[in-house]
Amino acid sequence: MVHQALKIIETLAVAGAVSGVAYYALCLWSAVRFLQARKAADKSVRPTQPVSILKPLRGTDPEMYESFRSHCLQDYPEYEIVFGVSDANDPAIQLIEQLKTEFPQRAITLMVCRENLGANTKVSNLAQMVREARHEYLMVNDSDIRVEPDYLRRVLAPLADPKVGLVTCLYCGIANATLGARLESLGISTDFCAGVLVAQTVENGIRFGLGSTLAFRRRDLQAIGGFEALVDYLADDYQIGSRIATLGLKVKLSDVVVDTFLPRYTLRGFFDHQLRWARTVRDSRFWGYVGLGLTFGLPWAALALIFSRGAAWAWALLACTAAIRLVVAIVVGKSVLQDRQVVRSLALIPVRDVLALLVWIVSFAGHRIVWRGDHFSLENGKLKRISS
Repeated sequence: MVHQALKIIETLAVAGAVSGVAYYALCLWSAVRFLQARKAADKSVRPTQPVSILKPLRGTDPEMYESFRSHCLQDYPEYEIVFGVSDANDPAIQLIEQLKTEFPQRAITLMVCRENLGANTKVSNLAQMVREARHEYLMVNDSDIRVEPDYLRRVLAPLADPKVGLVTCLYCGIANATLGARLESLGISTDFCAGVLVAQTVENGIRFGLGSTLAFRRRDLQAIGGFEALVDYLADDYQIGSRIATLGLKVKLSDVVVDTFLPRYTLRGFFDHQLRWARTVRDSRFWGYVGLGLTFGLPWAALALIFSRGAAWAWALLACTAAIRLVVAIVVGKSVLQDRQVVRSLALIPVRDVLALLVWIVSFAGHRIVWRGDHFSLENGKLKRISS
């Protein structure tokens, strides 16, 4: 009986490894398609629509001021930046005042958003900030995003097509010396963004947004109910993309990749963030999230090796799986995202992949998440604040 159970586990592990290899091959194909599209993109297009950049803030993030500065150095004719905080004593305010002093020629507005419209404070702030925004074209991005001078021009270009309703961007995580940050960065560069590229291939386009950049028209935001319709959702970026897609408009993945500077995660902080991320995706795309179990090729191959008691065929399967996993990491991380850290962190991939599998399993066991120190219960994608 025990022998039969072990054989079943071995068979399942082999199936998982084989499906993982197939998934890695799809990642490579999707990355090549993205690189070809980026090379063919017409970078001479110069959109001129005035745009309002909305940046909701809470506290400070690593390299925050330099990230803000990058938004003030844009090669773009007319734009404004609207910052929003919910606390008049937020430490980010000092940085905004410094920014306004350094760039007096830029239209920079700081709002203290005093209304509490829902559980997601970020979206509650956005709903108030957009009232002050002057332009039809809107952009939302995270506080820790750093961009190149041609960012606005390249991201907004696809919106010249009336069939495109939203543009979003891949991002590269810049890690500090902590192990948690390095694992987070590695996951972004070699797994998460690879999954986004696969979704674009399989679904013939994407139907969600990424918080690194969301560019859209005000009228389309109003058509989906405005930010007010999203104030209780955790994955507001997913919801905006999904709802704009239901209007019959395309969600475009830009050829631009932005940088995000990661906090000094402890291992506990890394786990809490990964679990929040996992449960967010689980509630947003449940069956797709279930299918992620078939993408952990390296851990499954290692498990097959253990339960086969080191059989030669299992060693060959593990070697094949590890090789294609590393190729995916290099192609997506280095070629697509231009991550300068990824090659130095390749040895951590087995650790990161095993932890990712454990997080995936644990994510089904509850609904509690931690977000910027606050504790919530997540039910069908909506937040409910709970005591810690």
